Amino acid sequence: MVQELPPPPIIELIKVSKFYPPDVEALSDISFAISKGEIVYLTGMSGAGKTTLMRLVSRMEKESKGMLDVAGFDLSKLNHRNIHLLRRKVGVAYQDFKLLTDRTVADNIAISMEVVYEKKSVIEERVKNLLEQLNLSKKYDTLTEELSRGEQQRVSIARAVANNPEILLADEPTGNLDAENTARVMSLFYQLNRQGCTLLIATHDKSLYRGGGRRVMELRGGRLLSAGAAPAEHGAAAAMEA
Repeated sequence: MVQELPPPPIIELIKVSKFYPPDVEALSDISFAISKGEIVYLTGMSGAGKTTLMRLVSRMEKESKGMLDVAGFDLSKLNHRNIHLLRRKVGVAYQDFKLLTDRTVADNIAISMEVVYEKKSVIEERVKNLLEQLNLSKKYDTLTEELSRGEQQRVSIARAVANNPEILLADEPTGNLDAENTARVMSLFYQLNRQGCTLLIATHDKSLYRGGGRRVMELRGGRLLSAGAAPAEHGAAAAMEA
């Protein structure tokens, strides 16, 4: 009987480093693999390299050394003309939001679907559904510059997930949220994961993963210290996922 080989990782880094001039080493020899459907948390203090790693995985920046494969794309060989093909598979919730501040909440979420020519009726339904899930229904026609930072963060997350990406990269997605809205965001993330989405979440908030039994990778000084699993004990993460 021939044993089936496991599927290839959906994210894989092999000895990846990132340098900035003149002599700053932001990441050094980072190697890990994430399987399709995993939720993985990336931890570490400010300056540890979490955001840099996210920018490499989303191809906002290019690695200085090493191999990086995401959603079937070899990023070292991916030219600018084809980056949009990667972005169709990878949603990014940025730490600095990157919203169009002169456009409404609905416009900001819809634009990610408009660029892939989704039907207008589908866009409208998806926008309304996401706003309801994230407690933003009353902000539909509000300009994003008029929102609080917590509201802007939730709009950024809604935009990132609107196209049901294969991979979601979330950089400190609950940094400006209270407990109630954190629970709403994490519920949305778990819903996406049950539909097959792979999540890489950078966070300082241990409550997001403590007790959830999910894999936690720690960066320190640009180096990967650990890539084990979080203790599978009762905790906030387990309660939110239930």
